[in-house]
Parts: sequence; C-alpha cells; structure tokens
Amino acid sequence: MNTELWQSIGSIADSEVLMRRLTQYAKRLAKEKRDAALMSEQEFFARVEEARKQSGKCFNNVSELDQYLQSL
Repeated sequence: MNTELWQSIGSIADSEVLMRRLTQYAKRLAKEKRDAALMSEQEFFARVEEARKQSGKCFNNVSELDQYLQSL
C-alpha cells in the first residue's frame, strides 16, 4: 500500500493544483476524530494498572466463562 501511495503521488507531483488538493485532503484526514479503539502504549498500560486495582472474576473452566459472557 505504501508503494502504491508513493507511485500515485509521483504521478501527480508535477501538477501544483493536484498536489494542493492532495495536501488539503491529507490535512482533513489528519483532523478526523481518532479511532476510539486505538490507544497509545501509555494509555494501554494505564488501563492495565487501573484494571489491577479492581476486583476481578475467576472462572474454573471455559464453560463457566461462556455462561458468564452469555449472561451479559
């Protein structure tokens, strides 16, 4: 995908109008709301530490886990 992107940019690089449009589009993409499913390494470990402070659930087997998940 990266190679395809650079090839596409190369094919329009001599057009100032197209490069300006590409730049504007890239800026719009960068401003879009960040995907909530993504997180930084720091955010991940902060969530792990927070989870460690809370009481957890233990299951003796997969069947118990499955029953619990189905009850949610």
